[in-house]
Amino acid sequence: MPRFSANLGFLFTEVPFLERFGEAAHAGFRAVEFPFVPDIQVREMAAEVKRHKLDVVLMNAPGGDWLAGDRGLASLDGREHEFAAGLVTALRYAQTLECPRIHVMAGLLPPGADIAERTRRRRNYLRNIRFACEEALAQNVSIMIEPINPRDIPGYFLQTQLEAHAIREEIGMPNLKVQMDLYHAQVVEGDLSHKLRHWLPHIGHIQIAGVPDRHEPDTGEVNYAHIFRLLDELKYTGYVGCEYRPAHGTLEGLTWFYKLIDRPPART
Repeated sequence: MPRFSANLGFLFTEVPFLERFGEAAHAGFRAVEFPFVPDIQVREMAAEVKRHKLDVVLMNAPGGDWLAGDRGLASLDGREHEFAAGLVTALRYAQTLECPRIHVMAGLLPPGADIAERTRRRRNYLRNIRFACEEALAQNVSIMIEPINPRDIPGYFLQTQLEAHAIREEIGMPNLKVQMDLYHAQVVEGDLSHKLRHWLPHIGHIQIAGVPDRHEPDTGEVNYAHIFRLLDELKYTGYVGCEYRPAHGTLEGLTWFYKLIDRPPART
């Protein structure tokens, strides 16, 4: 059975961010992941990680001004210095938290982007991701790039597994991996089992959610019991991140998790 990590940007949001580490540990998770949280000091996070004996397996680099509409910076024109500064911050956080993976978001294409615009953005993206990999290599950190479906984030630069792996191959850095969120992959292209078999050696992290509503993974059209068996068959040793929106509260929705790890539900 795969090892699971709780995404603290999606789960345990009933409590403030720093309290989510303890909630995840109490619920039975031994690992966590999260987006970049600019208003929380890394030392505060590290204290909670140590206190609750958790592993931090993934974090996001700063992705710009989210409220203003940014969804990452790596492909954007004129934001190179901001991207570099954010990466340095993320690497400092990763070092303190002993986190081996940083997800770098690509950003949005402008509506109606023509071939010339797309080509320029791709050039920006290649340059920035290569820089990120070079900076992270000395710290033994892997850089993650993730295709995201256009329903959740319209206009996102990277949308398919094929695009992501083409970027990975072109850059050619050993610490560049693809983060395969099976929810996004199912919405965009499906055929999950074949893609896992084909790409798994180059996948650095997997995430799950039910399709189409992004609720618990035991709901919707994806047979995750089959997926988990397949990951065991393929000898996947990484983590599966639980990046879904609980339908009726985090603990209430963890029945699927307790069945898999064979333990009673955490008390509410």
